[in-house]
Amino acid sequence: MTTEPANANLIAGATGDWEVIVGLEVHAQVASRSKLFSGASTAFGGEPNTHVSLIDAAMPGMLPVINRECVAQAIRTGLGLKAKINHRSTFDRKNYFYPDLPQGYQISQYKSPIVGEGEIQVDLSPTYSIKVGIERLHLEQDAGKSLHDQSPTMSFVDLNRSGVALMEIVSKPDMRSADEAKAYVSKLRTILRYIGSCDGDMEKGSLRADINVSVRRPGAPLGTRCEIKNVNSIRFIGQAIEAEARRQIAILEDGGVIDQETRLFDAARGETRSMRSKEEAHDYRYFPDPDLLPLELDPEWVDALAAYLPELPDAKKARFIADHGLTAYDASVLVAEKETADFFESALNHGGTKRDPKAVANWIMGDLSAYANARNAPIVDAGLSAAQLAALVDLIGESVISGKIAKDVLGLLFGEEKGADPRAVVEKRGLRQVTDAGAIDAAVDAVIAANGDKAEQAKTKPGMLGWFVGQVMKATGGKANPQAVSETLKRKLGL
Repeated sequence: MTTEPANANLIAGATGDWEVIVGLEVHAQVASRSKLFSGASTAFGGEPNTHVSLIDAAMPGMLPVINRECVAQAIRTGLGLKAKINHRSTFDRKNYFYPDLPQGYQISQYKSPIVGEGEIQVDLSPTYSIKVGIERLHLEQDAGKSLHDQSPTMSFVDLNRSGVALMEIVSKPDMRSADEAKAYVSKLRTILRYIGSCDGDMEKGSLRADINVSVRRPGAPLGTRCEIKNVNSIRFIGQAIEAEARRQIAILEDGGVIDQETRLFDAARGETRSMRSKEEAHDYRYFPDPDLLPLELDPEWVDALAAYLPELPDAKKARFIADHGLTAYDASVLVAEKETADFFESALNHGGTKRDPKAVANWIMGDLSAYANARNAPIVDAGLSAAQLAALVDLIGESVISGKIAKDVLGLLFGEEKGADPRAVVEKRGLRQVTDAGAIDAAVDAVIAANGDKAEQAKTKPGMLGWFVGQVMKATGGKANPQAVSETLKRKLGL
């Protein structure tokens, strides 16, 4: 796989080129029914303060109890990131005061996280990819939520989210553009969804990112970084990086210095604004949580979790290329969502019949994807089953219908014939393509007779063949076999 030119990601400033350095801290909500240290529900959308235990509300004397499934999900994720699983880790108290943090501290992991270094391969194009290092993954509890728009004079606190398990996945500063960062988050989200450790729903806050951005002259030491907090959209991640990089470049080119600070991204204005000076670890006064023993993992349990990991995106992509002969691009599109990849293989092999992988992929990536996008739904929920798609591909392969007729049939399956068998629709609507040589001969003769002057021109201008094919298809209501029409026209026009 080739790489982009060395200066591909440089940003042109007034005084020369600059390089942006990006690292991400992604907070992924662990997929589990109960919270990290309590049995309270993690269900989204409950009435405020209805999913809160005494532990979450920090009542005196309440002690945390670790959730085994949350630990398992962190291990699965670490394995999916090709990372080192630390068989011994510890929990720490991260001390800060905020109304939605009733304990006055967050239980997190500092010096000894559950997962160590790993990496993700991120494809930017069919010929260019990068490897982004993972610094660590640690478990921590989420805070509650302050509501500032319920009253003109007061703020309210909802603790439903308090204590929900988060995986903080910290990358190394290996990204050099907004596009690379967006592709990284997309790939990470895909891996999490394949594993089932996080649903990746950014609109609900299940996945959000803190972005560390700095700029430097190419080859110079790393510059002072600023952190942009809580960005919950891949598009906004890209916009925030570009806005912050431009802000820092403007300051430096004007002779100023960058203050290390925490900032927020204002999507409406397309700019970042200062939130507070950047805290260091000592500001949080980390110390080991006295209520939680070190977390020690049985190596056999870790091995068992590894044995039951699903096939992950990179492996599935490689298999689609090797076994199904797909291009790297097609395979990448299909494996981006596990449900789409499963839909593809289900349609490909439905009924024990092996179909042309490229034909199935083209329908999924083309017309089916367009219908899904129009309905703002995933492909698997667009309204067509894998069995219906398989039947549609078979009908084309058997020359029962043409590709054009198949598009008409697909439209019917999404509309008046929703849920119907494509074969039954073809028979019911009389959509079988005409393959009878006599009927095609007659249609061709009629078109040639009606366009004698063009027929003479075609003998010296073979490019006009396409026009004649179109006229015959029009005359037959699109039902004639296009290949048979083309061959017949060549013969009768002497081409």
